[in-house]
Amino acid sequence: MAVVFFVLTSAIAVHAQDKDQQPDPISQKIAALRWEQGGSGAKGSIGSIASVGIPGDHGFLGDSDTSKFLQLAGNPPRKDHYLIAPKALSWFAIFNFDETGYVKDDEKINASELLSTIKSSDEAGNKERKRLGLPTIYTEGWAVEPHYEPSTKRLEWGLRLRDEQGQYVVNYTTRLLGRTGVMEATLVTAPETLTKDVAEFRKVLTGFDYNGGYRYSEFKQGDKVAAYGLAALVLGGAAAVATKKGFWAVLGGFFAAGWKFIIAAFVALGAGIGKIFKRGKATE
Repeated sequence: MAVVFFVLTSAIAVHAQDKDQQPDPISQKIAALRWEQGGSGAKGSIGSIASVGIPGDHGFLGDSDTSKFLQLAGNPPRKDHYLIAPKALSWFAIFNFDETGYVKDDEKINASELLSTIKSSDEAGNKERKRLGLPTIYTEGWAVEPHYEPSTKRLEWGLRLRDEQGQYVVNYTTRLLGRTGVMEATLVTAPETLTKDVAEFRKVLTGFDYNGGYRYSEFKQGDKVAAYGLAALVLGGAAAVATKKGFWAVLGGFFAAGWKFIIAAFVALGAGIGKIFKRGKATE
């Protein structure tokens, strides 16, 4: 089943600190994660499927540490997820691969219909989030409507979300089509910095590449073909076509447990988050 992200990270809100202040406990735990440091030639492996270059002043987390990061953010643990972020943690992006098969890219996208479907899942999704002890989240609308770029095989969109405290966040999501499935990459940022952070995120994505044998252009007759197209990717891939299991039950629980997260307050002033990467320097 595909996984789509919305990140609720109020639990790891980092407050501005004076240089002489000690980091708060959650900052210390984040610092203890095994951050791979960026620089010339540095790459983060996304399983055996792909890799992404780690620019200078950025860090990368492998799957186990990304799961710990998400738990620190008050979310369920996740397997086979990978994270990249600038040292200031002003934004972060999470990668994971959905081995659904080759997704044909000839489908037209109706943004209005998709938004209505996503909003309709809020009630069921929030019931599941409450059951899991997670805060509720509401879909406000598109920050960026879904659009597909054939030359790069990328599907992108941005959703504006609101948490129960009235705080807003934008999740800018990119789907990078491959031969055997789709790489899901989600940027988590604040609405007021969306334009700047999307530009930075896109620069990071120029360093992304599938490993040999996994590229979209390497499709061969006989390869598995996904049962859905581009529009379903926005709704969560396989979850969006699981009608035999009960569409709303599947989709509502999926939205709740799998892909509604919000970033609430990453503030990196003074020594704050910058110290995380200095003290947390390590390799996988």
